[in-house]
Amino acid sequence: MKKIIFTLAITIFLAGSIFTGCNSDTNKAENDQDKLQDAKNKMIEAKQDINQVIKDSIQLFKKEIEGKIIANEKSIADFKSRIANEKKENKAKLEVKLNKLEQKNKDMKMKLDGYKEEGKEKWEAFKAEFNHDMEEFGKAFSDLTVKNVK
Repeated sequence: MKKIIFTLAITIFLAGSIFTGCNSDTNKAENDQDKLQDAKNKMIEAKQDINQVIKDSIQLFKKEIEGKIIANEKSIADFKSRIANEKKENKAKLEVKLNKLEQKNKDMKMKLDGYKEEGKEKWEAFKAEFNHDMEEFGKAFSDLTVKNVK
C-alpha cells in the first residue's frame, strides 16, 4: 500500500512538474508578445515625437523667414523712394534691378508657403536651399543699394 501511495505521489509530482513547465513556456510566449507590443508602441510614439519636432521646426522657420521677407519688402519700398531723385537713365536701370529683386522676394514667399511636409531629409534640404536663396537675395540687394562712385 505504501508503494502504491509513494508511486502515485511521484506520478502526481511529475505530472504537476510537466504541466507547470508547459504553462511556463506559454507565459514566456505571452510575455514576449507583450514586450514586442510595448516596443512597437514606443517606436510609434518616437516617430510621432520626431514628426512633431519637424512640424515645430517648420513653423518656427516659416515665422522667421516671413519676418525677413517682410523686412525685404520694406527695404525695397524704402529704396524705391530713395531712387526717385536719381537721374532718369540711372533710375530706369535701378528700377529694373529692383523689380527683379521684388519678384524674387515674392517667389521665395510663395515657395515657403507652398512647402509640404515630406520628411526630415527633404525638410533639411529645403531649409538649406532656402537659406542660400535668402543669402543671395541679401547680397544682390546690398550690391544694388551701394553707390559705386567713379
